[in-house]
Amino acid sequence: MPRFHVCLSLAPGARLLLPPGAARHAQVLRLQPGSDITLFNGEGGEWTAQITRMGRSDVEVAVQAHHAVEREAARAVHLAVGLMAAERMDWLVEKATELGAASVTPVLMARSSLRLAGERAAKKRAHWQAVAIAACEQSGRNRLLDMREQLTFQEYLRQAPDGLRWLLSLDPAAPALGERVAAQAMARPVALLSGPEGGLGPAEEAAARQAGFAPVSLGPRVLRAETAPLAALALLLA
Repeated sequence: MPRFHVCLSLAPGARLLLPPGAARHAQVLRLQPGSDITLFNGEGGEWTAQITRMGRSDVEVAVQAHHAVEREAARAVHLAVGLMAAERMDWLVEKATELGAASVTPVLMARSSLRLAGERAAKKRAHWQAVAIAACEQSGRNRLLDMREQLTFQEYLRQAPDGLRWLLSLDPAAPALGERVAAQAMARPVALLSGPEGGLGPAEEAAARQAGFAPVSLGPRVLRAETAPLAALALLLA
């Protein structure tokens, strides 16, 4: 059944117009009056609904029953990733959402190939949030990934979430992430820090360790900047 995110209050019996993006999606899918759909607003659970009218640019639906189904991961993982090429960031946000990350924070690091500021940074954040919404619709998540604002590296270290703090490192002495995961309770949230193309600089890795980020390894191979945090997510949320 097609799923649509709506930033609206939902209640049984309510009739409402889908937001423009969702309406366009319904039209692309060639849905018709009488078609059943699923709505979610990020507040928990999902709602069945039925299309009652298809206009040229608007779609009206009747909200039906609420279903208290959740598909969130047992562990909250907050990714912080060094800003990288735009297409790689798009792919990372999409897949991190599908895998179940709780949040993604873009971090400006010394080796970041993408540098954003001001209005451009705000537009990119809105774009990545839209990518996350589409991934939630596709994957069945009812709660949105929190796409956080861009921070500098030092800002992130000052604001990093509480809980376990792990740093993806190329240090051959770093313990395997899988071993660390096996030794921890699923209930403990994780802040996972990963670098851009080229990784964190030596000074950045030292500062992260001083801020309480323990180095962990994904093995002897060097993974791409967009691949490493996703591989770590799969281990953390399996």
